[in-house]
Amino acid sequence: MSFDLDVGYASQRGPRSVLEDHAGVGQPAPHEEAWGVIAALADGVSTGGLGGEAAQTTVETLLRDYYATPATWDTTVALDRLIGAQNAWLADHNRRRQGVRNLEGLGVAGMTTLTAIVLRGHGYTMAHVGDTRAYLLRAGECTQLTQDHTLGPLEFQGGLTRAVGLDDGLRVDYLEGDLQIGDTFVLTSDGVHGVLKPKLLKALAEQGDAQEASEALVAKALASNGRDNATALVIRVKGLAAARLEDAERRGRQLPVPSRLQPGDVIDGMRVEACVFANGVHRLYQVRHQQTGELLALKTLHEARANDPEERAMLAHEAWLGARVTERKTKGLVHVHEPKDASSFYALFDWHSGQTLGELLQAKKHFTVTEIVEAAANVVRALGRLHQFGVIHRDIKPDNVHLADDGQWRLLDLGVALSGKEPESLRVLHAGTPSYMNPEQWSEDPDVARVSPQSDLFAFGVTLYQWLTGRLPYGEIEPYQVGRYRRDPTPPSRLRPDVPIWLDHLVLKAVARDPRQRFETAEELLLALERGASRPLSAPLSTPLLARDPMAIWKIALAVSVLLNVLMAYWLLFLPH
Repeated sequence: MSFDLDVGYASQRGPRSVLEDHAGVGQPAPHEEAWGVIAALADGVSTGGLGGEAAQTTVETLLRDYYATPATWDTTVALDRLIGAQNAWLADHNRRRQGVRNLEGLGVAGMTTLTAIVLRGHGYTMAHVGDTRAYLLRAGECTQLTQDHTLGPLEFQGGLTRAVGLDDGLRVDYLEGDLQIGDTFVLTSDGVHGVLKPKLLKALAEQGDAQEASEALVAKALASNGRDNATALVIRVKGLAAARLEDAERRGRQLPVPSRLQPGDVIDGMRVEACVFANGVHRLYQVRHQQTGELLALKTLHEARANDPEERAMLAHEAWLGARVTERKTKGLVHVHEPKDASSFYALFDWHSGQTLGELLQAKKHFTVTEIVEAAANVVRALGRLHQFGVIHRDIKPDNVHLADDGQWRLLDLGVALSGKEPESLRVLHAGTPSYMNPEQWSEDPDVARVSPQSDLFAFGVTLYQWLTGRLPYGEIEPYQVGRYRRDPTPPSRLRPDVPIWLDHLVLKAVARDPRQRFETAEELLLALERGASRPLSAPLSTPLLARDPMAIWKIALAVSVLLNVLMAYWLLFLPH
């Protein structure tokens, strides 16, 4: 989904003989939507009209080349590279012109101020050099986003301490912030804001549509005895593009972690009902929205981890990923809300009363085989949807399977999930619960140990085995306890006689030691559950002894050798010769 914007642009020469302002907006092609929208306004500074050349080339180069930068670059990196290159080009041209003098004895050179804004995802990035300005109109307030780089009435520089083309080195101011529907950005040259006071500028910018507002700003500036070029660019945000991970990460860096909350405390219009979980890394609160009365779950970092950038990045990834996979109210997953005007860093989820499967099993809750099969099918559907999004959960277990009071089974906790965009600290984390991890994850070969959707299916198979029997197929596994996998699991029907043979075969296939014998996709597992006894799977093959224990032949040979030696010793010592 791309932005819905209302854009207006007006520029007039005024009493000056030459128009040296230039502005423009770059709109992405369909395949470039990930880059967002870029707008820029420049005010040229020079004699002989070269300021206009500097302003035009700077704006047009920035709008054109921005969409040629790699999508993986941070917005500030892309802008810094492009503005730096343009500054170097202008500075070099100005040096070559130093030998040319006009009648007043001034050097012929071209420089420009620049204010650029990129709207990307749910955030904006501002780049600024000189005395052009950017304002943000939000909720009835007008905020100046830029600071003028001026110092004294220097004739040639126009009082500027920074400008594109002034020096070989250029320091650019950057500002990042969140976007909201209804925001209005106003970019102006000094011919507008140098004449109009902020209160009047705000009133004019709110008139009519964006084009009418930009024309009203320029006309009023010139009617107020403005003596310079007057240019205004107005951008109104009517609809946002899809949020990006970078938006969540930016909030994670900028916002403070809330201090420990107590029942009755209020945060961003939500009253804390209870603290339901704390583990030294995260805190989970039940909160109630004061306007709607809706119950929500608020997850934030423990105070001890408040300043840990890796933990902040992982929680930001969890919030972003949860919002993306549930934006269409996907069944079987907990919907994630994207907080508006958040004053602190947290993730917000739907609250579902109920219990996890782990809690139900611990309470000895009895499930019939039919109930288990129906519930398992619901969980596998949700798991399949995650895999369709390219997401690997990495921690499927009874504690992360939840039965709500509405009767819906849901998967919980995407805290260690992989999406392809996760932070490096999460990618290298050996995540998961050992008893539910497939054996190859303990391999020292990184290619073999790599997690995949099959890792989730194995973990669900272990969960299903435990659901049916109350036991783990390979027993309790501690990290690196590979020896635990040297036997095939006992068929569930031997531990629970009402388990049908077809379900025996399905569960044993799901937890097979050999990955080639397991289910390849969630859809394949779901189909087997739905078909049941009508089209049962064939019985899985027993794992050969040498596959289960490659050292078995040597152990047998050693045992035979010891036995023969004992017999020979007995014969030599005790039998008559």
